[in-house]
Amino acid sequence: MLPGEDRAARRVLTVCLAAGATTLLDQSVLTIAVPALRQSLSAGAMDVQWIVSGYSLAFGLALVPGGSLGDVRGRKHLFLVGLATFVVCGVVAATGTRPGTVVAARLVQGAGAGLVNSQVIGTLQDVFRGLDRARALGLYAVTGGVAAALGPALGGALVALCGADTGWRLCLLLSTPCGVLTLWLAARRLPPPRRVAAPGRLDVWGLVCVAALALSLMLPFIRTPDGGRGIALWGAAALAAAGGLVLGQWWRVRRDRVPLVHPSLVRSAPYVLGTVVAMAQFGASMAASLVLALFLQSGLGLSALTTAAVTLPSAVAMGVSSAVAWRVVRRIGAHTVTAGLALGVLALLAGALAATRLPPAVLPVALAVVQLGSGVAGGLAVSPNQTRVLRHAPAEAAGVAGGILQMAQRIAAAVCLSAVSGIYLRGSTGAEGVAGAPRTAFAVASVVCAGLLGVGLVLSAVLRREPAAVRRPSPAVAPDPATTPPASRRTTRRPHDPAA
Repeated sequence: MLPGEDRAARRVLTVCLAAGATTLLDQSVLTIAVPALRQSLSAGAMDVQWIVSGYSLAFGLALVPGGSLGDVRGRKHLFLVGLATFVVCGVVAATGTRPGTVVAARLVQGAGAGLVNSQVIGTLQDVFRGLDRARALGLYAVTGGVAAALGPALGGALVALCGADTGWRLCLLLSTPCGVLTLWLAARRLPPPRRVAAPGRLDVWGLVCVAALALSLMLPFIRTPDGGRGIALWGAAALAAAGGLVLGQWWRVRRDRVPLVHPSLVRSAPYVLGTVVAMAQFGASMAASLVLALFLQSGLGLSALTTAAVTLPSAVAMGVSSAVAWRVVRRIGAHTVTAGLALGVLALLAGALAATRLPPAVLPVALAVVQLGSGVAGGLAVSPNQTRVLRHAPAEAAGVAGGILQMAQRIAAAVCLSAVSGIYLRGSTGAEGVAGAPRTAFAVASVVCAGLLGVGLVLSAVLRREPAAVRRPSPAVAPDPATTPPASRRTTRRPHDPAA
């Protein structure tokens, strides 16, 4: 490998990891600051749910069109535009004085973050090849996961040190210096923009249907339906959006146009199952983190600093377990993801049991131990599952596979954040004067999250039993670095070729 080429590839990887960490930290840093934000802006439950879930929704919906535009027009300029939008809207949200301003700014900021991350995925696939590509994507997943786990602890420290009104604003401004630094590095180190695909790939109809489907699933939890009729109407809307998506994909395939979801991805059972596993894990973990922060502060009356201390073990454990996950994969293979999900289910159920049984004096300590288990579970599940899913992407759809995977995760997060936080908020405030209502509401929300992880657990077990002929990795996608012996790694590294 030429030293200059290796150094250039490492610089690109540094920029991509910084962008992923910045945008994913911004998603989670606000969780502990939500009660302070709610009090400062006199925001209602609906406003809070839009602020926390709207970011994820816009993030997810921007991934695929952003990736397609990057293929057609080049990635560097779109990366810079998306990151600049992210930074500016973060400042607008932090200085907002009305809930509507914060909601609108967070929606646009989420779209900017999605545009950035779609270019990150494409850039990593453009710059790296073979085993190096798999390792780069794995690092990207780990970096984002650790940043997301660290966010609540940082947010709690800011609120505790700077006060409620200033603290939540600083949480939203935390990504600004990181974003500015990443913007400067990207302008200097990202490769020049170049086209990798012909124009005309964007499936606007498919994106509209996906957005309508996500909204029809989210809104019933943000705004309580008007009885059975309201539930029926939202269900009909979801079915109509899903039907429109299927028909639109069929129509584009019949006319030799590339649909939003590539047909080969739909036909790949391991890819579909692995994507659903990722959706369940990501959505459940984000929702559980938000509900925990709400419960500790509004339910138990703990300070933001104490709340941050309870959530910190999760970040530390996830960082450590992510670092050693590849060793576990080498020993037990695909069982690693299943074990991580099973541990996550047990941790959530333990938290629900502790909330209903333990006295308030020892409950924070018990929940901190539960967070330790949740962090280990996330480290074992996130990166190995992503690597496994992308290995199963067919060669002709290797590029779009990462974008679809992240979009699915983000939409799942938006729906789960709305649904689970709505369950907790209604359960904790709907029974005025009833002792233990927040505890019961937290337990119910935790059990719901455990059920989501349980779905992922079952599908992970099914995926592990796929026939070997089906699970054979695509030639265009690298083998899992965690399962490749060190000697093999030394012989399969390839030089970075920006023109490849």
